[in-house]
Amino acid sequence: MSRIVVVSNRVALPQRSGGAAGGLAVAVNAALKDRGGIWFGWSGRIAPDPSDAPQVTKHAGITYAVVDLTNEDYQEYYNGFANRVLWPVLHYRVDLSEFYRSDLSGYIRVNRQFADHLEKIIRPDDILWIHDYHMMPLAKYLRERGHRNRIGFFLHIPMPPADLIQALPQHGDTVGALASYDLVGFQTEGDRENFARYLETRGGQTTPDGTGCDIGGRRVKLGTFPVGIETRPFARRARHAARTNFIKSFHDSLSGRKLIIGVDRLDYSKGIPNRLDAYEHFLRTAPEWHDRVTYVQITPKSRIDVPEYQEMDRYVSHKAGQINGAYSDVSWTPLRYVNRTYSRSALAGFYRRANVALVTPLRDGMNLVAKEFVAAQDPADPGVLLLSQFAGAASEMRTGALIVNPHDTEGLAANLRRALEMPLAERRDRHARMMRVLEARDIDRWAEEFLAALAPEEETRREVALPRAAVRSVVRLPVGWGSGLVPRGV
Repeated sequence: MSRIVVVSNRVALPQRSGGAAGGLAVAVNAALKDRGGIWFGWSGRIAPDPSDAPQVTKHAGITYAVVDLTNEDYQEYYNGFANRVLWPVLHYRVDLSEFYRSDLSGYIRVNRQFADHLEKIIRPDDILWIHDYHMMPLAKYLRERGHRNRIGFFLHIPMPPADLIQALPQHGDTVGALASYDLVGFQTEGDRENFARYLETRGGQTTPDGTGCDIGGRRVKLGTFPVGIETRPFARRARHAARTNFIKSFHDSLSGRKLIIGVDRLDYSKGIPNRLDAYEHFLRTAPEWHDRVTYVQITPKSRIDVPEYQEMDRYVSHKAGQINGAYSDVSWTPLRYVNRTYSRSALAGFYRRANVALVTPLRDGMNLVAKEFVAAQDPADPGVLLLSQFAGAASEMRTGALIVNPHDTEGLAANLRRALEMPLAERRDRHARMMRVLEARDIDRWAEEFLAALAPEEETRREVALPRAAVRSVVRLPVGWGSGLVPRGV
């Protein structure tokens, strides 16, 4: 069996990841935990000189290979091009991008350095799985060095329409370089279709079955693979967390009030200002809910050295104070705005206690908070999920969530009230429908389907040759899903 080599911008080393591992770390661990393999990427350290070779450690069957970046690399590749150009453009915010040729040069330089380091550790039959927007051209540079490995790429954030991609200077060197992969995976069918249309503008021809594109003398498969969560383990974590003294103390602090919760990084893609406007409108138009509800917004700060994020931090802090100043009294604070990071166990406990979750990004690749909130709920008395139509999770969770437009302040406020007043029978029915989706398409299924689609053709043929009963035991897809490349009907 071929060895798996996973590549991502950051590597969550086991001694550092602790209980607050992010979504990508959980996803990569799901891919490697039973298969073993290598996880390669940046160590998170800034060093005076570039690494000569990867620093290698092993833990629980996984080999971790990391390299350091210089401050120049970090500023140009990561802070510059990745986070101030690619991130806003791919989230449909071309107006917020700040392009400098030096940053693009740094992005290309670091990706070439990663290709140089990978050459030292990969074998000809390894399968490479590259993650996210930091590494778009990596396969191109490996191909230039003669490597013919199967190489797949998965984008964890949105892929905008072709017109927006083409607003990116020299987009052919970054987004266009994805054509060097054997398989490119996306969170939603809309993202996949946007990229397919972009390749067509570059001379690509969609394959007759619609699952790929012929471009530049090679074929790239395109697939939709919605990221899941560790559904049952997370549900257990939430049940256990609810019994801890920390969560009990938090519960007592609410004094019997209903809890609305939001958990987001401080980022303009998350729609936090829009959400606060809607909550303010709710308080203004539903005075009977005063002193009966508390909204807790947990928002760790990110990229605080970027001016756009500094301005957003000032605005959100001011808005939170404005809401509390207008509506609180000596015994009730309607909004708790918290800028700190909590462990996954603590978050699971918060979710389980919450009556409503506000997950209302302006644009999001998937948003696993939505799925974790549902998994954490008590099925006998579950809370309600308010979910943006622009989150990738909406395509799977619309059977049970209240789907909202985050730009519609009055509509979001009305749906918040509906969620707080929703009858128990409807809440149970909606929660059960969403849980069926989460259990059918958990994080392990996501990794299995992507790697099956990426596997060499001879390995795929061996899978097809399995007895029918064995195939059912491996696949177990819900009704309406196809091969894992282009899911339909969800």
